[in-house]
Amino acid sequence: MDVIERELTDPWEGVLVAPVCGSDIGVLVLAGSSGRVERERARILAQQGMTAVSIRWFGGPGQSPGICEIPLETFTAAVDFLRLNGAERIGIVGTSKGAEAALLTAVHDPRVDVVIAMSPTSRVWCNVGPGRDGARHPYRSSWTWREQALPFVPMDDSWTPAEADGGPVAIRGWYELSERTFAGLLSPAEIPVDKARADLVLVAGGDDAMWPSLPFAEQLAQRRRSVGATVRLIARRDAGHRPRFPGESPAAASPRFQYGGTPKADALLGTAAWPHVLDVLRGGS
Repeated sequence: MDVIERELTDPWEGVLVAPVCGSDIGVLVLAGSSGRVERERARILAQQGMTAVSIRWFGGPGQSPGICEIPLETFTAAVDFLRLNGAERIGIVGTSKGAEAALLTAVHDPRVDVVIAMSPTSRVWCNVGPGRDGARHPYRSSWTWREQALPFVPMDDSWTPAEADGGPVAIRGWYELSERTFAGLLSPAEIPVDKARADLVLVAGGDDAMWPSLPFAEQLAQRRRSVGATVRLIARRDAGHRPRFPGESPAAASPRFQYGGTPKADALLGTAAWPHVLDVLRGGS
């Protein structure tokens, strides 16, 4: 399918990719803590007949340099933008911290029809990096809504990585320790997906080395089922933090972090999820 691509500079950096003939389906594509614009993912969605927008939601001009007290209005503004560009059905595809943002946006904005949460969390975590004031500590929420910080779980800084060779680090254990240390803060920080009207697709790998996204996804699914709401959970035990859809390039290795899984397992998970992603974005039940 022929698509057009347009750079965005205001109110955020990003890209819009849309079929030449237009579409009534609009998808917001959010990266995780890399902060990048997910051009490739936006392109493959547009080639499937959808208008896709991917934005830089932190670290850009006028934005917080880290994931610290990011206004969820950043994402509701992107919903506005998609609707102005002809979208009647709105989806958000987010990975990792982008999935956290996608889930929370759907909780607060009933215009969101679909969330595809890849390698998600089931609760709000603290900031990753500095806020607008340049400070990383003390820990603050990753998100605000109507200028109020959302309840969050901080990190237990007594954690030390198992890797002693100075190579890439698996930080999943840091999140698992923090859950135990701050057990009393977990409940207020839960993402109430039971209150979201959006359809929900969860994609998670059991070998995720960044955080325990499969247990998190199972918690989200249970939260939905507890109120009779729909949910789809697509998982592979051998996949890691970065599942890849058909047509996407393998994720590059990182000198800083271990992500778990293998390129093959991550591609197989994305391939298994892809028909569900397309179906629910197109309005399948």
